[in-house]
Amino acid sequence: MSTVIGIDLGTTNSCVSAIVGDQTEVIANAEGARTTPSMVAFSESGERLVGQIAKRQAVTNPDRTIFACKRLIGRKLDADEVESFVKIAPFKIVGAENGDAWVEVDGKACSPQEISAMILTRMRETASEFLGEPIEKAVITVPAYFNDAQRQATKEAGKIAGLEVLRIINEPTAAALSYGIDQDQDQKIAVFDLGGGTFDVSILEIGDGVFQVLSTNGDTFLGGEDFDNVIVDALAAQFEKETEVDLRGDPMALQRLKEAAERAKHELSSAEETDINLPFICADEEGPKHLVHSMTREEIETLVADMVARLDGPCRTALADAGLSPDEIDEVVLVGGMTRMPLVRKKVEEIFGRPPTTGVNPDEVVAAGAAIQGGVLTGEVEEVLLLDVTPLSLGVETQGGVATKIIDKNTTIPCTKSQVFSTTEDHQDVVRIHVLQGEREMAEDNMTMGRFELVGIPAAPRGVPQIEVSFAIDTDGVVHVSAKDLGTGQSQGIEVTASSGLSEEEVERLVEEAQGSAIADQAVRSLIDLRNKADGLMYSATKILEEFAEDVDSSDAADLSAQIEKTGSLIVGDDSAGLGKALEELSRLSYVLTEKLYAKLGASEEDFADASESAGAGDSESSDSAADGD
Repeated sequence: MSTVIGIDLGTTNSCVSAIVGDQTEVIANAEGARTTPSMVAFSESGERLVGQIAKRQAVTNPDRTIFACKRLIGRKLDADEVESFVKIAPFKIVGAENGDAWVEVDGKACSPQEISAMILTRMRETASEFLGEPIEKAVITVPAYFNDAQRQATKEAGKIAGLEVLRIINEPTAAALSYGIDQDQDQKIAVFDLGGGTFDVSILEIGDGVFQVLSTNGDTFLGGEDFDNVIVDALAAQFEKETEVDLRGDPMALQRLKEAAERAKHELSSAEETDINLPFICADEEGPKHLVHSMTREEIETLVADMVARLDGPCRTALADAGLSPDEIDEVVLVGGMTRMPLVRKKVEEIFGRPPTTGVNPDEVVAAGAAIQGGVLTGEVEEVLLLDVTPLSLGVETQGGVATKIIDKNTTIPCTKSQVFSTTEDHQDVVRIHVLQGEREMAEDNMTMGRFELVGIPAAPRGVPQIEVSFAIDTDGVVHVSAKDLGTGQSQGIEVTASSGLSEEEVERLVEEAQGSAIADQAVRSLIDLRNKADGLMYSATKILEEFAEDVDSSDAADLSAQIEKTGSLIVGDDSAGLGKALEELSRLSYVLTEKLYAKLGASEEDFADASESAGAGDSESSDSAADGD
């Protein structure tokens, strides 16, 4: 059986690993380094450069050197985070025909999948040279908060690189596998993953070979690149203040600043002070100018303090979602190069009340875990079970614009869940399914993953057809949705594709807004529920008045009709209390009329029951009816 390699496809650096014998081996590249810069460059002659060789020439070839491509994969050009990246990237970022963010070099557009594939190809070649065999299969890691579009785009990159991607695995989960594979005791651990482009935190319970993710959270646009950019901006602002020259408009100067910022950040993780010297950074009519600055650890910590503070919220949320307090966490595992910064480690200890473990290499642990998962899939590693989760809730839009959740966030995957809905109109023959992702109560506040229609529903009163909507999430986190008419067996479904995925910033915004708007959301949801109940009861009461007009006392009919009209007038407003009282009175009058009809009809009671059931069918699912049809 061919070896399955594990690849950590990082924003800043990538790493490849494989199981050799009974050990996990992180494989060094041709330059002898165990990590490879996630950079691709194109020379003027069209030659492709990948990794360290691309990084070396970035200063002299900034507009043809692509870095941090992971921040573009699966995203649209008009996404806020892409727009912010466009402002600082020395290379050109353009929109594809479908609106995706692509890069352009010398007039040729290239997708992020293609750039990522070039990096993955280098990882595959590195492993193949070391192992002495062709490599065809891989497990690739992604941030835990990567959405469906980004996961699928990553799989596409693997395919372009000539790899069969056996599994997409979350980076914190891979790190936990590597850390816990040899642990002989049950533990609850937190994996704190601050890499080059994203921040993830996962809470896991491990023991007896079972790795169960309890919760995951993160900040999807926070990483080493952002720390570098803050330092670059500070250096550029200081230089402009001294010389009245803005270096941010010069791609070559900007690339030199970026490299200097990254170097200073690394050095200040162990030193208290470092010098930044960039001679001939620019020139004007007075001659060449040089950037010289002495930067201290205190200065850099002041610059990045706001970003470090953003690490707190996701950690607290992950703990709360897992139902654990910080003192119940046995170990905190650090992942990602940014966790070497002393201020970050101080924040970790502040959050969890304990110093993090330093027994794993934060740059290599994710790739090692991916290789272990590859071994699990091939049977080479036995007695290991990985139970991961979906980071956001999934559901559909129902009557009144409500977002009805079918799969809750932090549900173990793979999973399949279904819920039965009905129609909202008489003789409705089409049901539109609006697939949503997010935590908000109203559909408009969540993100659209896709839309499709179930057609050919037999004519029937509203509430009678039974439409089963099913969600399935596979082991890669890819979502499949289907709808089935239980009466006819007619079905329709979609696999949510990359074009309909969410951006990372949108996911982060959804969670943050949900936390801050929970009370307001619940008030709106309660009003919608009241409206739906009132609509259903009005429908059934009207139906009874129509079908039993000759048997109903005129005064009772007048009272009920008046109350139906009053309730209807309140449905369109925002008076929850008034609508609630009107609904209670309508329910009372309907009950009184029903009792009188039962007593009067006697032998015809069965006929009345059938009519009443038909009339009231819409009420039973009124708050969870499928989206409006034609």
